[in-house]
Amino acid sequence: MRRSLVGISAAVTSLVAVAFLIPLVVLVGGSVRDRALTEAFGSAVTTGSALAVDRSPQSVEAVIARADRDVGLTSVYLPVAGRAHQEPQIATVIGPGAARVQAVSVMRSARSRVVDTDRGAAVLQPVALSGAAVAVVEVDVPDDVLTQGVTRARLSLAAFALLLVGGSIVLADRLAARVVRSARRLQAASKRLGSGDLAVRVLPEGPDELAQAGRAFNLMADRVGELVVAERELMADLSHRLRTPLAGLVLTGRSLPGLEGDQVRALTTRLQEEVDSIIGEARRPRRPAPVPECDAVEVIRERMDFWGALADDQGRPWSLALPSGRGPMIAPVSAEDLRAVVDALLGNVFLHTGEGCGFEVVLRQGAAVELVVADAGAGIAEPELAVRRGASGAGSSGLGLDIVAKVAQSCGGTLTIGRSRSGGAEITVELPPRWGQL
Repeated sequence: MRRSLVGISAAVTSLVAVAFLIPLVVLVGGSVRDRALTEAFGSAVTTGSALAVDRSPQSVEAVIARADRDVGLTSVYLPVAGRAHQEPQIATVIGPGAARVQAVSVMRSARSRVVDTDRGAAVLQPVALSGAAVAVVEVDVPDDVLTQGVTRARLSLAAFALLLVGGSIVLADRLAARVVRSARRLQAASKRLGSGDLAVRVLPEGPDELAQAGRAFNLMADRVGELVVAERELMADLSHRLRTPLAGLVLTGRSLPGLEGDQVRALTTRLQEEVDSIIGEARRPRRPAPVPECDAVEVIRERMDFWGALADDQGRPWSLALPSGRGPMIAPVSAEDLRAVVDALLGNVFLHTGEGCGFEVVLRQGAAVELVVADAGAGIAEPELAVRRGASGAGSSGLGLDIVAKVAQSCGGTLTIGRSRSGGAEITVELPPRWGQL
């Protein structure tokens, strides 16, 4: 943007400078030539005045000598005496006489002329003598006199034009820098707001349009902050309302004997911890989070301790395949998000397949960290509907696979739904090894 504004200013100023420079260059050359010829005419008139008084060769030579010191080369053409009504002829030429032929024409017409010569130009001025005779005074003007100072004047005009264009470029660059600086600050603030910094604001500055955009951004950020706070408060309130039935469930679990009582108490304790975590997260001020990552092997192994025990109670055959002989497998998501992914996928297996239906969990790394959960159930008839938030064809909330998809997309990954080898559902979650926010 900055280069574009500078380029436009340079182009417009250059066009204006050229539009004025060309006529001025022509005018300077013509003005110098006209001035030199005017001085030559003045010298010719002065010489002619002296010639009208005394046209003796000695007097004419003295006048020519004085004129040559002032202007240039001067010549005098004296006519043949006694030919007042006949074709004029030149009797005597005093001086170099570079325009002899044209001088005869001036004698005939008695009008002054400017003619071109090999060395430049010549001014021919008629002088009326006694007896109706006409003499001619020639003043030669060399080329260097006709163009004296023209080159310097044209160079000065070109330098002034370049200075004008350069000044316009500097001025446009300063103005463009002001505009670009405001736009970049607005862009940086937008990125920070998009990354979760709800406290970011901008100082409205720059041109009116950008200043208005800055004020609109601040209003939007205020509104977004209010909506997020309201949403988090609502989430905290709804989670808090779960505590009452949860407390009754905990008390009931304490009264149950044996292994089933232990399982109920473990599940209710886990549920209570999750509810408390949700309430705490909702009440915590929102700050931009650092780039998350976790050891996928450790998280998968931890969650399979829970789901494996539950599968054994229901008689479900299951298997877990983890990479062997290697260190941690870093996934570009937080441990909480990866736990949520595993819980959502295995929760769907337990919810939508009957007891005794087996499943397998595979974790591997190629171009990306891949988590595969496959079961031996009936499969997913409509994969596109299954990942749509709030939509479910199996009577559930329709949030499980949407949560998984959102976690995958947050780091540039993908969610794929297919068929397992046993004919059930096979869900593959790919998490790229490098963090990339969509």
